[in-house]
Amino acid sequence: MKPWSVKQFNKEHADDVSKKHQLPAVIVALLEIRGAFSEEEIQDFLFNETKIDDPFQIKDMDKACERILKAVDFGEKICVYGDFDADGVTSTALLYSYLEALGADVCFYIPARDNEGYGMHKDAVKKLHENGVQLIITVDNGISAVEEIAYASSLGIDTVVTDHHMPSQKLPDAVAVVDIHREDCPSRFKNISGVGVAFKLVCALEGDPDTIDMLLDNYSDILCIGTVADMMPLTGENRVFVKRGLKSINNSDRAGIISLCETSGISEQGVDVRSVSFKIVPRINAAGRLGLSDDSVTLLTTEDYDEARSIASKLSYDNSERQRIEKEIISDIDVLVSKNPSLVNDRIIVLDGSDWHQGVIGIVSTRIKDVYNKPCIIITRDGELCRASGRSVEGFDIWEAVSYCSDLLDHYGGHPMAIGLALEEKNIPKFREKINEFAQKKGEMPFDSLEIDMEIGPESLDVELAKSIKYLAPFGKGNPSPIFKLSGYTILNIIPLSGNKHIKFIISGGSRRIPVIWLYTEPERNPFKIGDKIDLAVTLDVNEYKNTQSLSIFIKSVKFSGVDYSAYIKSNRLFESFISGETLDREQLLSVIPTKRELKEIYLYLIKVRILKNIGLEYLLYRINPNLTYSKLRVALRTFSELGLIRLRETIRGVSVEARRVNFKVNLGDAPILKKLKEVYRGG
Repeated sequence: MKPWSVKQFNKEHADDVSKKHQLPAVIVALLEIRGAFSEEEIQDFLFNETKIDDPFQIKDMDKACERILKAVDFGEKICVYGDFDADGVTSTALLYSYLEALGADVCFYIPARDNEGYGMHKDAVKKLHENGVQLIITVDNGISAVEEIAYASSLGIDTVVTDHHMPSQKLPDAVAVVDIHREDCPSRFKNISGVGVAFKLVCALEGDPDTIDMLLDNYSDILCIGTVADMMPLTGENRVFVKRGLKSINNSDRAGIISLCETSGISEQGVDVRSVSFKIVPRINAAGRLGLSDDSVTLLTTEDYDEARSIASKLSYDNSERQRIEKEIISDIDVLVSKNPSLVNDRIIVLDGSDWHQGVIGIVSTRIKDVYNKPCIIITRDGELCRASGRSVEGFDIWEAVSYCSDLLDHYGGHPMAIGLALEEKNIPKFREKINEFAQKKGEMPFDSLEIDMEIGPESLDVELAKSIKYLAPFGKGNPSPIFKLSGYTILNIIPLSGNKHIKFIISGGSRRIPVIWLYTEPERNPFKIGDKIDLAVTLDVNEYKNTQSLSIFIKSVKFSGVDYSAYIKSNRLFESFISGETLDREQLLSVIPTKRELKEIYLYLIKVRILKNIGLEYLLYRINPNLTYSKLRVALRTFSELGLIRLRETIRGVSVEARRVNFKVNLGDAPILKKLKEVYRGG
């Protein structure tokens, strides 16, 4: 459940710029929404495919280049020390390929996720020393490896750090620390991935700004994959990386890229950000999630097509296995939540389970975060030292929250939106308590919203609008495919598609009958009925069939017309705060405690429908009475459950209710939750 937020733009300014540059007015408005106001900004957004900032603006880049070029010139053995995710893999492949082309004596090392974990490790450093390595260059890691880099130095190994993660107070004592988030780093563009930093290093090593175009030709395909994988905003330099990279992938002569496209079913010249994100990246990640990432690096660097096809096939199998494991973990969590719904009432959800695959818990934490619209950390108990991965919502710094609990942790690292950590099993309850203590001190927890570009009427829905949107591609984080709001439409028909995999609504707006597609929504999960009045958030595309173009409209989100989801979320959080033992004032308590009349209204509805399965409470609330608060509905359901009037099951898929007719008198005031609420209210 995400609230909708419609962005604002200056219509007069958009009209003026539209006339001046002969661009469609809607495109100018969308550019303004994305921060491109001036002529220079518009030109950069639409047409820049080469220009990036001087890499030497990044602190220590000069020191890094001097030490690396010395190693190349004197034939020292260099190791590119990477990471097991797609950003780390592409960073490793890019820098390794470039140094090999320079004639360097270079190898690479990727730690195993399951028995080494993220970052540098002393055992790995010792192994590299035994193999004669004299210089380690970290990519997508290293900023927190203070002890490991000191150990490398004691063995006579120099280290150059290149990273994009948040540094702690103490920087490692390396030859150079190239991290855009250093407080003393003057570089302008901070939102680049690890592979972006690695590419800037390559540009600096070349030393000639005129070679950047050539370097993009050679490496933008790898650069694009890592940038998309790490969900970097597609603005500024990232837009250059991805725009050039997509062209390179679609015309690739790289054996690994061709094989990845073949095994993932991407059509020739059909690669866009979505296919990179959902087909290529998961396969590159799969090796690191379930085993070793060396195969993924080899795939991106080999010139042997047979080897590339063999690795790509293996990665596709690993990806299928990862999907199976992910479903198993989510099923386990579903059972956990059904047995103890209070687990998801905390401001920061912390869930732990035995032997959940360490390589998959990051994806699972994203799924749970999306369901409850609050930060989530998933811990796997697979030995003395438990490992965890977390994801946050916009506006809440999960790295800061975890740092607050550092005394309970073995190690941790990440950035404001994502975190990885390790801790002893005995510390899990204390960690859950302490991180939520931090969240409570921070005040109201923010929540993600669905950002809508603009509202349009039915008369604007045509092929030309969908075609003009393509000016803004490539789409992704920071530049999403434009979303339009359609308000107050009536459902005329509901049609299952593709063996009940999808749904088509026929809706009416003005005098038009408009088909819209709701992908990956099975008919039994559809809470809407013919005749319902709805608001829709949609994306537009052009469908081409037999040389004929038509408009395709896809539902991104849909809700009952006029419903304010932000009010629902805030009300729900009052209920969760009360259940978690936080103090509510009298006004808040009044919005949580249902009246006798409201309790009766809710119960009569439940008796009428009798069985509800995996329904979102926002839909149930609207059907009963849209004027009820979300928290009152939750209190009512808990009340009826405690008194045996309903069977209630709460899971991550929704709420299931089976109403029971009883032949005995029930005093609603006997329900423990109502007793507690009223005691607190009277005490306040």
